[in-house]
Amino acid sequence: MPLRIGIDIGGAFTDLVSYDDKTGEMRWVKVETTPADPSIGVLNSVKKSGISMKNANVIVHGQTLVINTIITRSGAKVGLITTKGFRDNLEIQRSNRRDMYNFRYKKPEPFVPRYLRLEVDERVMADGSVLRELNEDQVKQAVKRLLSEGVESICISFINSYANPKHEIRAGEIVKEIAKEVPITLSHEITREWREYERTSTAVLNSYVMPKMQKYLGKLRDSISSMGFSGIYFAMLSSGGMATFDYAERYPIYTIESGPVAGVIGAMAVGEAIGEKNIIALDGGSTTTKASLVENMSPKISAEYHVERDRFRSGYPVIVPVLETVEVGNGGTSEAWIDSVGNLKVGPKAVGADPGPACYGRGGNIPTVTDAYVVNGLLNPKYLLGGELPIHRDLGEKVIREKIAKHFNVSVEQASEGIIKLANDNAALAIRLVSVQKGYDPRDFTLIAYGGSGPMFAPFIAEELEIRKIVVPVIPPGVFSAWGMLLADIKHDVRYTFIVRLDSQDATSKVNSIYEELEKKVREVFASEGFDPKEVVIERYADMRYYGQEHTVRVPIMGGKIGGSEIEEIKERFHSNHYREYSFRLDSSPVEIVNFHVTGIIPVKRIKLAEIPERNNSLEKAVKEERDVFLNGGHLKLKIYDRDMLPRDKTIKGPSIIEGTTSTAIILEGQEGHVDKYGNLVIFAR
Repeated sequence: MPLRIGIDIGGAFTDLVSYDDKTGEMRWVKVETTPADPSIGVLNSVKKSGISMKNANVIVHGQTLVINTIITRSGAKVGLITTKGFRDNLEIQRSNRRDMYNFRYKKPEPFVPRYLRLEVDERVMADGSVLRELNEDQVKQAVKRLLSEGVESICISFINSYANPKHEIRAGEIVKEIAKEVPITLSHEITREWREYERTSTAVLNSYVMPKMQKYLGKLRDSISSMGFSGIYFAMLSSGGMATFDYAERYPIYTIESGPVAGVIGAMAVGEAIGEKNIIALDGGSTTTKASLVENMSPKISAEYHVERDRFRSGYPVIVPVLETVEVGNGGTSEAWIDSVGNLKVGPKAVGADPGPACYGRGGNIPTVTDAYVVNGLLNPKYLLGGELPIHRDLGEKVIREKIAKHFNVSVEQASEGIIKLANDNAALAIRLVSVQKGYDPRDFTLIAYGGSGPMFAPFIAEELEIRKIVVPVIPPGVFSAWGMLLADIKHDVRYTFIVRLDSQDATSKVNSIYEELEKKVREVFASEGFDPKEVVIERYADMRYYGQEHTVRVPIMGGKIGGSEIEEIKERFHSNHYREYSFRLDSSPVEIVNFHVTGIIPVKRIKLAEIPERNNSLEKAVKEERDVFLNGGHLKLKIYDRDMLPRDKTIKGPSIIEGTTSTAIILEGQEGHVDKYGNLVIFAR
């Protein structure tokens, strides 16, 4: 049996989904995440699934280890070797502020302290020419000093190495000769783009997480292989593709947002099946809510991502391709609390899997969003995770009464509804950030909601933002991201900074030469992983700008040989994209390419949604019970439907509740839903 397995680590649960390519059978399990050692939760999910690992040929893993290691500052002790005169690159940064009127701005502190940032004499110019040769003796001295300081990882980042990596390569060879067991990161191997601070920041963060990632993936590989698995291990990449564990161990920074993007890939597959090209993916998790916008089945890919960026902090730049998602600290285990001036707040802190919400009965004493949903009857305390997770409504009620309701002198139900409304507002903010703030009208998009809390948030968000159509996938929403991993293609990206004005005489020869070289490079990467380079599908992009501009716009570039007519077409594509981004175009201004970008893809066999058979069930037979629910300031008696028993194409009027094994969906007053031919729950606003 050729089984594919996807494993996703969340804040509270670790999910596993398997798919049999021959029979189409899907199996899934959820286990609790083990924050102290995430690999334990992963191995528990494999054991609980009961799958014979001898029958599996592919494992795709998405993890939060990289981002959590950076956020919690629990990575390696890193030493940086850089060009003489550039030791304080990480300290100076961009020497500016994102918002000059932000008086709470705090400059990010470097991950490498100054005494571990050492200089060596060398200099490469921006055109790639060598001004001063590398002083190899200084490199040897720097390595020995870093080793004496006990560094666990070494990063080498020289000025302009993106244009000519000769000195970085030689310095790396010297480091390997002296420090054979210490992981090394060369900045040009991570990215061949300009901007020294951003490139160095990316390389340093790669070094920072590399030892921990190598240990983590190595443990998983050894443990799962001992169960009989002899297939290929893949890690989910932040770009929406996947690469081998070997690649992820060497370049872990490419997996910094590997979990959330898998859900977007899954949402695109659902959208494709139902004929919706413009979608907003909403992932309501246990600790965060993520949103991503997909226009015309094309997700937004950003080449620059910032860790810990918010309105008070500029964050740490990471120059790797990342499928654009917006994340807010808002999920099922988010804390409800009262601030210093007496206002109710929800998130961004969360209690996570340990001890979890108070209603879990594990000693939690902080009110959460899950507690509020249970107290107000929107969540069934007898049916969380299909009844596997026992819930204690009285404990949730107690903590909300003591911590929230008494403060405001309201009933526990009113306090719970306040928590729910704030959580819904937080989730709606994520939608606004990927749509309204980017110039898109959310009413033009279909909302695809998944995750444990996504289908609960979605109807309230749709009501507020006037989104007409919501889809809750037939794939159990609580394990949807793990399923999305099974749809990811094998993917690698290569980017290179080289400025070419498209009105120059040699523009076509330069453009063709660079793309040919990058395509050769990306095929070599696939070949090094054991894949046939002939199977690679190439996509081209370019970051372009008007001459004299600072920022660029990403433009898709046609394949094949580029001539004069293609150059004119590229210009027109840029003008159109620039107008879309900034609402103006300068047809008479020279246009230039700044960054060349090639994506290599080996497509995987697609999993398609199958039509479900007609059921003889009626809506009446699908009713599990009628339950007292506190909603919109009053008590209501709502019908509770078993999602697995719902017939196709029968209208369910709101307000009502649809209970599934991994999530609960709500249909509000003025909304109505039905199950489509694929088994998706579709909710419309009337």
